[in-house]
Amino acid sequence: MNNTRILLLGMSLAAAGNALAAAQDAAPTPPKVLAIAREWVKPGKGGMVHDKSEAGFVAASSRAKLQGHYVALNAMSGKQRALYIFRYPSFEAWEQDNKIIDKNPALAAEFDRLLMADGELLENADLSVFTYNEEWSFHTHPDLSHARYYDISSFHIRPGHRKEFNECVKIVKEANEKGGTAAHWGAYELAYGGEGGTVIALTHRESLSEIDKDFAESKKFAEAIGGEEGMQKLDEVCGQGSDSSHTELFSINPKQSYAEDAWIKSDPDFWKPKSKAPDAAASKPAPGTTAPKPTTR
Repeated sequence: MNNTRILLLGMSLAAAGNALAAAQDAAPTPPKVLAIAREWVKPGKGGMVHDKSEAGFVAASSRAKLQGHYVALNAMSGKQRALYIFRYPSFEAWEQDNKIIDKNPALAAEFDRLLMADGELLENADLSVFTYNEEWSFHTHPDLSHARYYDISSFHIRPGHRKEFNECVKIVKEANEKGGTAAHWGAYELAYGGEGGTVIALTHRESLSEIDKDFAESKKFAEAIGGEEGMQKLDEVCGQGSDSSHTELFSINPKQSYAEDAWIKSDPDFWKPKSKAPDAAASKPAPGTTAPKPTTR
């Protein structure tokens, strides 16, 4: 997907009009397809050991110029695990990446080798595929250039109650809009790899202080929704629409991410920090190292 920044051009009215159209085409847009790989890392096999194992996937993906850029997340809550969120503009783009690998035996062999090495560090792994739902999203921020954290909420729509789930989301969005909160999220519905009716809402953050702000703005949200009576109605509607919800917090790991060029250009110190010369004592490579992975795995 194209994450180039909007160009501000305008020497004449006509030129400005053309520039605006071009800028709209180039502006970051939410990816239509997310493939989310989860890895449960064995105790003691995370940290630098996993970073080194994943680094090879990033290097191989970059050399092959795969479209499926991905952001790597490390869990800050729940069981120790890593998530890799592959971002595609379409299923066709995902297929094109697969063809690049299939047509290059050396590249395919390299990914196989990396997968085998990384598998030694894992207890389990799986892959789920989600599609973007614009109606359920709110003030999406698709540019991850300065993102540092993610919180991911998952919901399961109660069978036969999609209408109530829609109403729940509508009430929440309207209250945030009216209250002028800083809330924002992208909503995706599960297409493959899990229980039907699963929905996730992703919010990336530049700082954990944004979470403090969210809690501080809860009063504004409650007032906008109609106080205690409005909150009670929200609980009833949302309870009718979904039968479970869950939220987890993650930190972004740039060492394991196959970052888009725009992110790197905007914040190179985070996404591609300059490597320091290793200490003599640390020069010996750790066992089981080498490299991130395409969703073809």
